[in-house]
Amino acid sequence: MEKFESLNKKLHGNKTIYGTCIVSPSAIWPKAVKGAGLDFVFIDTEHIPLNRAQLTTMCQTYAALNLSPIVRIPSPDPYLACMAKDAGAIGVLAPYIENTEEVKQLVGATKLRPLKGFRLQNVLSGKEVLTPELEAYLSAYNQDGLCLINIESSAALNNIDNLLAVKGLDAVIIGPHDLSINLGLPEQYDHPVFEATVQNIIKKARNKQIAAGIHFPKHPDQQIKWVKEGANIVLHSSDLFLFAEKLKADLKQIKQASGDTLNFMEDSGPNI
Repeated sequence: MEKFESLNKKLHGNKTIYGTCIVSPSAIWPKAVKGAGLDFVFIDTEHIPLNRAQLTTMCQTYAALNLSPIVRIPSPDPYLACMAKDAGAIGVLAPYIENTEEVKQLVGATKLRPLKGFRLQNVLSGKEVLTPELEAYLSAYNQDGLCLINIESSAALNNIDNLLAVKGLDAVIIGPHDLSINLGLPEQYDHPVFEATVQNIIKKARNKQIAAGIHFPKHPDQQIKWVKEGANIVLHSSDLFLFAEKLKADLKQIKQASGDTLNFMEDSGPNI
C-alpha cells in the first residue's frame, strides 16, 4: 500500500505529481515507462478502446511498478467508477462533469465503496450518519482512492464553486480541447479568454485545497506555464503522441539526408 499512500501524500501535501497517458496495452510497454520519472499513468477508457481484461492487466502491472493508475471512465457513472476500482485504479477520473450530484455519486463510488444502493444514497444525502465502526472500515478500505473530475464546459465553469465544494473531491483535470470548443475558441489555447479561464479554475481549486491539472498532448512549455500558475498535476502527452512525433522527426531527418520527398500527415492521434 505504500506506493498508493505516497501518491495521496504528494497530492494532498501540495507537491506536484507527474504522469502521462498510456494508450498501448502491450505487456512489454511498462518496462519502457518505468524509468521515465512518473508518479502515475493515465489510462483513458473514454476515447481509447480498452476492455476490462486489458484495463485490469494494465492497472495491476503499473501499480506493481509503483506507478499509480488513474483511469478515466467513459461517463460519470458510479458503477463504471467501481469497475475501474475493481480493476486496480487508484484514482478515477470522470469526464464532462457539470453538476454536484454527479460529483457526489463519484465520491460515493471511490470513497465509500463497497457501500451501494439505498443506504449509500442516504449517506450521500445526509439522511444517515455512518457508525464509527463502519466509517473506520470504509476509510481504511478506500484509503488509496482518489476522486477526480474533468472540467470541460461552460456549464461546469458556471457551477465551479459548487462542484469544488463537494466533500471528498480530490482533484480537477481541465480538458483543454473540449473546453476550448465549449468556449467557442476551438484549440486556441493561447487565447486570453481561454488562458484566463484555466487560470481561474486552477486558482479556485487550489484555494479549496483541491489539486488541479491540465492535459496537453504537446509543448512542455504549456505544462510549465500552468505549474507556475498553481497546477500540481502534470498530465503530459501520451505514448501514442510522443512515439508519432519522434518517429516523424527521425524519418524527416533521414529522408532529408537521403534526398527523398517528405510526406507527413499532420494529425498523429486523437484529442484525449
